[in-house]
This record gives sequence, structure tokens and C-alpha cells, in this order.
Amino acid sequence: MYTRIITFMNNLKLRTKLFLSFGSVVLIPVLIVGVFLTSELRNMAMNNALKQITANVDRVKKRTSEMLNVPVDIVYRLSNDSRLEEAANHRYESVYDVVQAYWDYPDFRDFVRLYKEVSSIRLYIDNPTVLNNWEFLQADEAVTREPWYQLALAQKGLAFWSYIPDSRNGQYYLSLIRKVDFLKQRTTGVLVVNVNSDQLSSILKQETFETFIVDENDNVVASNRAGTLGKSLQEINLKPLSTLAGHGPADITIEGQSFKMLIDDWHPEGSLNSLRIISIFSVESIVSEPNRIISLATSVIISSLFLAIILIYYFSRLLTGRMLHLSKHISKVASGNLEARLVIDGKDEIGQLARQFNHMVRNVNDLMSEVQESNQQKNAILLKQNEIKFKMMASQINPHFLFNALESIRMKAHTRGQTDIAQVVRLLGKMMRKNLEVGGGRITLQSELETVNCYLVIQKFRYNDRLAYELYVDPAANTVRIPPLIIQPLVENCVIHGLENRMDGGMVRVDIRVEEALLKVQVSDNGTGISPARLAELRQMLDNNDDYETHSIGMRNIHLRLKLTYGPEYGLVLASQSGYGTQISFAIPFKE
Repeated sequence: MYTRIITFMNNLKLRTKLFLSFGSVVLIPVLIVGVFLTSELRNMAMNNALKQITANVDRVKKRTSEMLNVPVDIVYRLSNDSRLEEAANHRYESVYDVVQAYWDYPDFRDFVRLYKEVSSIRLYIDNPTVLNNWEFLQADEAVTREPWYQLALAQKGLAFWSYIPDSRNGQYYLSLIRKVDFLKQRTTGVLVVNVNSDQLSSILKQETFETFIVDENDNVVASNRAGTLGKSLQEINLKPLSTLAGHGPADITIEGQSFKMLIDDWHPEGSLNSLRIISIFSVESIVSEPNRIISLATSVIISSLFLAIILIYYFSRLLTGRMLHLSKHISKVASGNLEARLVIDGKDEIGQLARQFNHMVRNVNDLMSEVQESNQQKNAILLKQNEIKFKMMASQINPHFLFNALESIRMKAHTRGQTDIAQVVRLLGKMMRKNLEVGGGRITLQSELETVNCYLVIQKFRYNDRLAYELYVDPAANTVRIPPLIIQPLVENCVIHGLENRMDGGMVRVDIRVEEALLKVQVSDNGTGISPARLAELRQMLDNNDDYETHSIGMRNIHLRLKLTYGPEYGLVLASQSGYGTQISFAIPFKE
């Protein structure tokens, strides 16, 4: 049996084997795990919601109890207040006496002011001499017919909660009602304390689920759902809740939708009747997120299966295609094409075989081209030798011979009294020696200015009065180190072009200052200037990266050296105006 299975598997195509292995190893376990996790996710979401709704009801019950204890305490204190008995039962002879008595008894107002849980307090009494001031009220016929009033008289000093309108504005409040017996006067009154509705609703607004506080008549006395305060359960489509007794979480159906709800029949301390705290949530709102995750997971699984099928098909073609490609390449090499290269990526056996085959073909090809490379090397060596010979012939002039010759000329001129010629020759030799000694490092600004001074003295000797020059150097800049030969070529440029076409000569000025952590150098002349077209051409030449010959090669060389040394934001700046001269300037970081 085992042998038949092995034979059957060996006869299958590689593509079919990949499909079977994927289905047995990946697809079935993924489906089992997906169904299990989906069920657990829904159960966890529902259990968390039930725990939260239970905690919400307990929290609301605790905070509401703390709030309702305040009216209970007030009613107890007022019921035993002898001053209230005197103020309510005294027979007043004038309006002034009534008003004065009200001012002498501010307890109702003080309680409202001190306790934010209470919005108003009023006492209904049967005393024709009192005036209605919304605190002390006559118990007229309309009031005495109210069910809450009759219930209060029927009780023996027990308080109860009722949702009744306020006589002042007709607005409904959850009120604590109690009959007050005035023993000395042998009279009775009904004390009503209104609870602050906004304060009571603010407790519920902090809860995440819909929560209501309902009285015995199914009136909503507090809610965190907008527009439900003061309405009955039937008016807000929650009539099914009115028939349910207080118990733990239960399933209900409202208008065809499933809900989870929790009702807590709560008997406030010191009260004859009870209130109900109701909290509900839609099952759909709780399971919507798990359902979304399930839908997303299903889409991902289906997409993954589809992608897996494509990848299996692609990998099967890739394996057979690489083998076929290797076979065709071997045929090309066998026909004598040693330049062909086999490109097969990967580090598997096929990739390793391809790399070994390429290595073998490359060795054969290297052996065949070795003779050609040796001939090319011989020709290259011969060209190098000729180039070296040419450079040696060009550099046969000995600089020491040149300096000695200049020194001989200087001495002859000096002995014959030609001191000016001797001075010029000495400066020329000094200037040439400095130029020959320039390396790739940096020199001090003072050394560079010595070269500039030598050049200007020589040119002054040549042009006599046609050339005038000025040098201004900030003393703080003498120790700055700069690249060599970046000022002298600029001075040379101004001398040549400053004196051009000016028979009366010209002025060259070198100005070097230290400002704002920058070394600023400006070389200017008062020559004929540069036309706008030529100035634009020169600026374009400075920023051109192509290597070509130009008579402004000196300025371009300086411009490129400044950019390479200090950065692309540095370089030469040209300014000129026809008939007024030219200025060439640059600024570099000041570092001693």
C-alpha cells in the first residue's frame, strides 16, 4: 500500500504536488483556527460588554444614592425644625409680618444654595394668613386632589419619591415628598424637595451605554439619551421593559432588534417606594466590530488562497523554466559561443550549478583572451614610456639655473647703478620661486599678499605712471590660511584689463576685510568695464563644469578651487559697468 502511494505521488506533476501539500498543510488548519478564533472573539466581546453594563449600573446606583441622600437629610432636618413650625403656623396680621417672617427663616434658600443636588424646596400648608412665595404655598383644592399629595397625607411621616411638576414653572422634577406633623400647633404640611435634574443627568452622561432612571410609573426621571427626559418608556419605544422585574442581564427584542439589558430595582434609603435603573445596549453594536474583523479575516483568507494558487503555479513554472534555460545555455556554449552568460538567481542546487557552469566558461574565455591582453599591455607600456620621455624633455630647464641667471642680471644692474632694474629682477625671482614652491596645502594671507605686492611692483616698473594701486588689509586677517594663488591672478586680470584702452592709466585696488565671520576680498579697477553680454558670458563660463580652454581660465580655476575647498555656495562674484570699471570679489569662512 505504501509503495503504491509513493509510486502515485512520483507520477504526479510537480504543480499538482504543490497544490496537495498546500491544501493539507495550510488550508485545513487555517480554516479550523479561523472558526475557533471567530467564535471566541464574539464571546469575549459580549462578555466584556456584560461586565461593563453591570459595572455601569453599580456605579450609577452608588453615585445616585449619594445624591439622593442629600434631600433625605434635608427633609429629616426640616421635619424637626421648630422654627419652621412657627413660621408655617403663625397667624399673621399684615403683609409686612409675613414678609418679615420669610426673611427671618432663610433655611430653604440656604439649603438650595449650599447643596447643588437640590434645585428647590417648598412647603404646602393650610394657613390663610401666609403669602405664596414659592417656598410657603397654600394647599388649595387643585393641589389637594393630586395623587402625590393625598399619598403624602396617608403616610405616617414616611417619605417617597415621585416625578411631579413644580408649581412655579410647570417643569417636572424627581421630588422627595413627606408629610410634616407640627405637634405643637396640631397641624400638618407637605414638604417637597426637588432634585436637580441637570446634576442627576450628568451622572448618566458619563456612562457609555444607554442608561435610564425610571420611577414606579415608568417615567424617565434621568437619562443619557437626548430627548427622553420626562417621557414614559412607551413614548421612547421601551414599553417591553415596563413589564420586566429587576434582575440581571437578559435578552430582549425591541422593534425587531436584539438588545442586552440590565434592570436594577433600587429602594433608596429612607424612601417608601423604589426607583429602577435600566441600562441597555444593542447586540449589533457590540458584535459589529467582531463581525467586521471576521469579514476582513474572511476576505484576507480568500485573497490568500487565491494568491497561494497563483504563487504555486508561478513557482512550478519557475522551477521547470530554470532547468530549460540551463539546457539551452549549455547548447549555446557547445556551439562555440563563449561570450554567453547564464543568469539564474538563487542559492539552490540549480543556481549553484549555473554559477559553476559560468565559472568554467569564464575560465576558458580568459585563457583565450590572455594573449590579446598581453599585447595591449605592451602597447600601453610603450605609450607611457613615450609620455614620460616627453615630460622629461619639457622639464629639462633647471629652475636653479633660471634663478642664478636672474640673480646675475640683478647684480649687473645693481653694480651699474640700475637699482630699479635690480629691484624688479629680485622681485621677479622671488615671485617665480614662490609659484614653484606652491603645493596642495594652504598658505597665510600675508604670504599671498607678498606675491601680489611683487607682481604690482613689477607692473608698476613696466607701466610707470599709467598704473596706480592701493592695498587695504584688515590686520586681523594676516594670520588666515588660504589656498595659494587665489588673489594674485585676480590682480593680474585687473591690471591687464584695467589698463587696456586707457592711455591715461588706471587704478587697481585690493580690499581685504573681516566681517560677520567671513574673510571678504575685493579686487577692483577703474577700467573700461565689461559689457552686459560679455559679463553674462563670463558668469556662465565660471559655473560651466566642462573643461575647455579659455582666456579666462585663471578666474575659472580660482572659482572652482573656492567651491571645492569651502563648498558650492562659495566662489567668485563678478560686477561691472561699462565705463566705470570691474570688481571681482569672494568671501570665505574666517578661521585663524
